[in-house]
Amino acid sequence: MSMLIYGFITGIIFGFLLQKGQVLKYDKQLGALRLIDFTIVKFMLSAIIVAMIGIYLLKDLGFVDLKIKTTILSANIIGGLIFGLGWGLLGYCPGTAVGALGEGRLDALFGIIGMLCGAALYAELYAGLKTNILKWGEFGKITIPSIIGINHWIIIACLVAIFIVLFRFFEKKNL
Repeated sequence: MSMLIYGFITGIIFGFLLQKGQVLKYDKQLGALRLIDFTIVKFMLSAIIVAMIGIYLLKDLGFVDLKIKTTILSANIIGGLIFGLGWGLLGYCPGTAVGALGEGRLDALFGIIGMLCGAALYAELYAGLKTNILKWGEFGKITIPSIIGINHWIIIACLVAIFIVLFRFFEKKNL
């Protein structure tokens, strides 16, 4: 039960940050899809930086044990295409759809219903998918540091540096 409470609290905080970051606005969503407004990209890169540092710090301190999922290219490609199609058609990604509904935008309900239907369909088809499509491009439980063979903090430092350069570029170009 405590995990559900933590998840609920985290979801409220994330929704608050989505709203404060203005990434729930239709104009920001459309701008991201048209590659003319990078507010959402900057928000997500910030979230990635914080999560990367936080998770690996907790791991190194022994508070969490990472459970790496198997890398399967077919699942990532198909899932990414479905995600992108849904975002393009609706104008919301899953997190922003829930946030937009919280702001009272009922059109987001279509996306939430679509996500639930898609999850139910996937659950029904999973037994058949796991023996064929979900085997294409299976690489096992890999991470970038394990592939390269270096400490994860070096990768994190490099990614943070790249993200800072991107932030500066977006700000300079007023994106």
